[in-house]
Amino acid sequence: MQSCEISSDSTDDPLSSGLRTHRQPRIVVIGAGLAGLAATKILLKNGFTDVTVLEASDHIGGRVQSVQLGKATLELGATWIHGANGNPVYHLAEDNGLLEHTTDGERSEGRISLYTKNGVAHYQTNAGRRIPKDLVEEFSDLYNEVYELTQEFFQNGKPVCAESQNSVGVFTRDVVRKKIMLDPDDPECTKKLKLSMLQQYLKVESCESSSPSMDEVSLSEFGEWTEIPGAHYVIPEGFMKVVELLAQDIPSRTLSLSKPVRCIHWNYSAKHQQAIAQSSHTHQGNNHNEYYHGCQPREDPPIFGHPIYVECQDEEWIPADHVIVTSSLGVLKQNHEAMFSPSLPEEKVLAIEKLGISTTDKIFLEYEEPFWSPECNSIQFVWEDEALLEQLVYPKELWFKKICSFDVLYPPERYGYMLSGWICGQEALQMERCDDETVAETCTELLRCFTGNPNIPKPWRVLRSSWGSNPFIRGSYSFTRVGSSGEDCERLAMPLPYANSTKAPVRRPLHRIIKTHLKYLTLV
Repeated sequence: MQSCEISSDSTDDPLSSGLRTHRQPRIVVIGAGLAGLAATKILLKNGFTDVTVLEASDHIGGRVQSVQLGKATLELGATWIHGANGNPVYHLAEDNGLLEHTTDGERSEGRISLYTKNGVAHYQTNAGRRIPKDLVEEFSDLYNEVYELTQEFFQNGKPVCAESQNSVGVFTRDVVRKKIMLDPDDPECTKKLKLSMLQQYLKVESCESSSPSMDEVSLSEFGEWTEIPGAHYVIPEGFMKVVELLAQDIPSRTLSLSKPVRCIHWNYSAKHQQAIAQSSHTHQGNNHNEYYHGCQPREDPPIFGHPIYVECQDEEWIPADHVIVTSSLGVLKQNHEAMFSPSLPEEKVLAIEKLGISTTDKIFLEYEEPFWSPECNSIQFVWEDEALLEQLVYPKELWFKKICSFDVLYPPERYGYMLSGWICGQEALQMERCDDETVAETCTELLRCFTGNPNIPKPWRVLRSSWGSNPFIRGSYSFTRVGSSGEDCERLAMPLPYANSTKAPVRRPLHRIIKTHLKYLTLV
């Protein structure tokens, strides 16, 4: 959200008249994740010195969370640098030596990233048998062929047929099933096995998209989000090192942790400002800034000073000329009505409501010894009884059926003997409500069932993420839901207030600076 800039060319802006001074604009950045830190660094680099970052949690990084577990660094959040060519995160990591110890096996070229490109994925059924490698490869080729078709609707402007309901999941299931059933060479048992594998692949795809189901992902927009060319890189020392690089030149006085925001009062009226000015004569408390006491300047009344006040949950009110909001889409969905006063314009509210966000969680299991073979790089769960189901909806007690796989972390010299499981949607939220002992026992039974090995021990340590229940995150990352488009992201990014005559935003230097430098970052 942007309010007014120091300029004399916006005579139709009711807020600009009070800012024609020589002082630095006061800027508040809400959120100290990658987007908030990058925005702050750019502002400071461009000469803006009166910048304050408000972070609700007690640490920076947002959805980057690197955890030290023995000798290993595990990622509960962001794990890979996806692509190298033109990727600013890759260049930041490469230029600062963060990829020096990344092994060749950790430079995965596959579309769906694993922790290593070495070895073979073991596709196991709930009957405890392994699906032959050649059958897996045959089905994988078929699935990838149809996946490429899903990209054509956006990239080539191909019209979406009504039968697909504009859904990636509906389209993919329908086309793949028809191809399987029309294959004259496969016996019925093989066809059923491939149909079961289709459901497993769609679960993996849901984790990749962070959607409850691929049925909710827009087919017409799916091809918009293309991958940056190059490999997927793991940072051995932890993705948090990227966060630290972004934060290293930001003065500590700029950053306030454990500072959740209650409401952003934008287009602040003179009446409200006068009320604050009057009430502040009796207000005593700690300063957020040496020039401000409570919610008004010590020397001058705020009537003509600041068009925005950021109300924090600790009752502090912080005046600002500009506010940059980098809260997740999940937080906006939950809180936007109370978070903005006046309410956001209708088109922004609709964008928040139409775009999708869900939870993708990781479950790390650590063992003293591996029970998997040396060439195994993952264990994929294929439920044979799900072959013909249209939608995979599970009761709460069967949340574990949404776990699509466990990846083997590699190399063992760095990670020891560690598996990383994947789960998404409402089932991930149900997993978050369980205690570690329940998760360990459930995953152990699952692994015993699918591998056919009743002697698999319980892991001696469990670590898992909880992005869905985190009140300051509310989800893992966003996706383009059926009925939404990339234009909804653009609508959210447009600065406020709009010009009086149109719904186009008032363009000013600050917005141009931020947009130019953050063009590769997704803020939702």
